[in-house]
Order: sequence, then C-alpha cells, then structure tokens
Amino acid sequence: MNRFTAFVRRNASALLWGSWALFFAIYETVALANKKDDDTLSENTRKLFRVRSSKAGRAIFTVVLGGGAAWFLMHILTETM
Repeated sequence: MNRFTAFVRRNASALLWGSWALFFAIYETVALANKKDDDTLSENTRKLFRVRSSKAGRAIFTVVLGGGAAWFLMHILTETM
C-alpha cells in the first residue's frame, strides 16, 4: 500500500488530468453517438455564446478562444505565466 500511495502522490496531477480527459472523451463520444440536441461541447458552446444569432456573441467567442489559444501558446513556449 505504501508504494501505491507514493505513486499516487508523485503522479497526482497527471492522474487527475488523465482522468478528466478520459471522462470528457467518453462523455463526448456518447453525446455524439446518441444524436440528441444540446449535449455536446460544441452545441453547448454555440448556445452559450449565441454564435448563430448574435454577432456580438460570435465576436466574444472569437476573442475568448483566440486569446486563450495565444496565451497557452506563449505559456508553453516561454515557460512563464
């Protein structure tokens, strides 16, 4: 049990991110397979930002996604922030 606890403590971050990614992949796959409305990440994002009915919502989504992607790129490449 000691070795297992040590492993979990050493790898907690990787285990949590991996678990989240696995959960998301399974949830999204089920949502795509069942063909129901408003259950995928894309559908909910469109709904949240009202990209189909609002130019402002489309612009806000573009700024949020573009800004987030630019920040993440700089974060990874410069190892700062």
